[in-house]
Amino acid sequence: MADNILLDKVGLRLGGQHFRFDGSLPGGAITAITGPSGAGKSTLLNLLAGFEIPDQGRVLMGGTDVSGAHPSQRPVSLVFQDNNLFAHLDVFTNVALGIHPSLKLREADRQVVLQALQRVGLDGFAKRMPGTLSGGEKQRAAFARALVRQKPVLLLDEPFAALDPGLGISMAKLLLELHRETANTVIIVTHDPQEVARLADYAVFVESGAITLQAPAAEFLARQDLPALTAFLSG
Repeated sequence: MADNILLDKVGLRLGGQHFRFDGSLPGGAITAITGPSGAGKSTLLNLLAGFEIPDQGRVLMGGTDVSGAHPSQRPVSLVFQDNNLFAHLDVFTNVALGIHPSLKLREADRQVVLQALQRVGLDGFAKRMPGTLSGGEKQRAAFARALVRQKPVLLLDEPFAALDPGLGISMAKLLLELHRETANTVIIVTHDPQEVARLADYAVFVESGAITLQAPAAEFLARQDLPALTAFLSG
């Protein structure tokens, strides 16, 4: 069963801002995290990833308390907007880092990397350097690295924001295909209401450092009783 996520009265203070997150995200679904700029969307994702540790409360994944766990000890993979590829390493090596940071690969591991590249449409790109890739190709390599990690939770921080609209839609389709194959739990931060409609099963609205709405995507998109949400959806 895919990992569900529980934010149990999580509190975090960063500088002068106080974040309070309390809610649950369904396992095996794609959940969109949305809200105004500076509301706390990326902070929420960082708490899930382990880049921030809560001052109070608990973060549970699949029933396990990971509140104080190092990012490497959590059942998560991440894809960022800037894809985080190492410019001095070829595509194969960048993806292989997802299996083992020291790159101690067995032949079976090498095949897993090559299969992942093929799956995301980068067959034949193994020896290419990141500097020779387009934005979409870099993002596909980042998806391949997440694939080989085979973690039950995938966290994405505005992964398509820097892509042109057509390419963003293409990458969204790829994400849906991969999700159908793995049935993993996907959490995606987005500022695009159309992306919520296109991708999400469930959606969370973050406002002023707190979760103010969590609902199935269709209900979320139909709500008209929260001014900040209305502004977001019409923007």
